Amino acid sequence: MKIFKMYQLAALAVLVLSASSLTGQQAKMDGNTKMVGGAAMYPSKDIVSNAVNSKDHTTLVAAVKAAGLVETLQGDGPFTVFAPTNKAFEKLPEGTVSSLLEPQNKPTLQAVLTYHVLAGKYSASDIVEAIKKGNGKATFSTVNGAMITAMLKGKKVQLKDVSGNISTVSISDVNQSNGVIHVVDTVVLPVM
Repeated sequence: MKIFKMYQLAALAVLVLSASSLTGQQAKMDGNTKMVGGAAMYPSKDIVSNAVNSKDHTTLVAAVKAAGLVETLQGDGPFTVFAPTNKAFEKLPEGTVSSLLEPQNKPTLQAVLTYHVLAGKYSASDIVEAIKKGNGKATFSTVNGAMITAMLKGKKVQLKDVSGNISTVSISDVNQSNGVIHVVDTVVLPVM
């Protein structure tokens, strides 16, 4: 009987230690840390260091590498990145992504990717405030140099590219050490 009670106490001790360990991990995740693509996005890490862990952004990460923009997006910034998911890239016409990833199309790929980036850190509330000040629309200059329009549909921020394509922010305010990411459901395109 004593051995059984010892096993019970040992099992209880393991459960208590496991629970406290999980609580510690959750505490680290609280605050500004968000989950994106099954991975924690730590505010202490830069944009690229976090994005490489998101299973929903493998196409974007491959594109950033092919465009030679890794060092830039690991730089001081701050940057606001509208990060298209893999599904967003799948909405493009067949063959577009593979074509953009070819070395001879690097300038075009850079133009597309930098159209998803703003210089400076714009939280969702900053963008919404600008939209309200602009009577329903706010125009931002992207790192690409082209303009992008932000607007609201209900409580969701949407982006409208120069061709009229609409992208919706699905996860906002994913803070990074060098800026912020807003996950979007559609790739926006500059005039090409």
